[in-house]
Amino acid sequence: MRSWESPVVPRLADLGVPASEVPIRIRDTGTAGLKQVGTGKDRLTLYVCGITPYDATHLGHAATYLLFDELQRVCRDAGIEVRYVQNVTDVDDPLLERATKTGEDWTALADREIELFRADMTALRILAPAEYVGAVEAIPDIADAVAELRNRGAAYDVDGDIYFSVAAAPGFGELSRLSAGRMVELFAERGGDPLRAGKKDPLDCLLWQAARPGEPSWDTALGAGRPGWHIECTAIAMKHLGENIDIQGGGEDLVFPHHEMGGAEAAVLSGHHPFAAASLHQAMVGYDGEKMSKSKGNLVLVSKLRESGVDPMAIRLALLNHHHAKAWEWNDEEIKAAETRLAEWRAAFNRETAPDAKPLLDVVRRALRSGLDTPKALKAIDDWVASPGDDETAPELARTAADALLGII
Repeated sequence: MRSWESPVVPRLADLGVPASEVPIRIRDTGTAGLKQVGTGKDRLTLYVCGITPYDATHLGHAATYLLFDELQRVCRDAGIEVRYVQNVTDVDDPLLERATKTGEDWTALADREIELFRADMTALRILAPAEYVGAVEAIPDIADAVAELRNRGAAYDVDGDIYFSVAAAPGFGELSRLSAGRMVELFAERGGDPLRAGKKDPLDCLLWQAARPGEPSWDTALGAGRPGWHIECTAIAMKHLGENIDIQGGGEDLVFPHHEMGGAEAAVLSGHHPFAAASLHQAMVGYDGEKMSKSKGNLVLVSKLRESGVDPMAIRLALLNHHHAKAWEWNDEEIKAAETRLAEWRAAFNRETAPDAKPLLDVVRRALRSGLDTPKALKAIDDWVASPGDDETAPELARTAADALLGII
């Protein structure tokens, strides 16, 4: 599947600024603390779960992909290459249900929303993944993974469907750290079927759904059908990144069951646990008192903001103003404050002289390398903008730093 074009990211080294020795640490979901990544490496592997394309990009989506854009920018500044893969769940129940409700062909709906997502990501200057892979194009790989799980005794049939046995997975539950009861509750809320008769465990998840009348299906060695949700990402990540990866990420609502299940499947397939050395997640963005989500319909859409004339850089600044680890609620004042901040930054970057920007760069780098603390980085630039100075090289360095590290131009 075609991705989108990445923006050009300037190199601070081209302005004679040496690389920082501050280590990169991220908030690891599995340990609930800061974990150092990239030490002694010149390459990291990153897998981030993509959209199910039945509606446009809302601000919760944008915040998620912006988080991993920031991670890539920080790694690039440290001289670390990031091999980034993202999927698109272009066949799944929510997509089919939306298409049925609107009377639209499901493939046309998916194609339209994927293209809108690309446009939103381009406008927000989000770095594109090296591989952008749809579930449909990955069906042969998914079917192979399901067959291998069956060969290893970790899959079984229920009325023609194939399920993954969580009992076969080492360390199941370590990522989410939830009680069994809470797992069952969330599994039911987030696409699982804990009450289905014939399953060995309520938490066992669907790997392959046998063909149903009126639904899309594909002929494979497993029989006609389509893939389950979790195995899709497992198969795509393992094919393009290997048996173990450095970082897995997405929205906070994916920790369980999606990332817990996918990691369990990968551990059985590879024989190595855990699948991801670290996990990073974006907290929920709310609106009108609830989590912003397609199912609730309380969406603030990036495309609608852009159509109304809002500068995408203001959208980006509004999102960066909130720490990714803390849930927050959007209101219309967010964009007004971001537009004011953007105008002040641009004016300061175009001054003839300004305060020495090297101390500013050090603060911004330290903030981002310590848990991707974007609000702290933004505050540092605000303070620099508000100060007078006579350094003729400072505006260019500050402007380049905002571009390279925060994606703001």
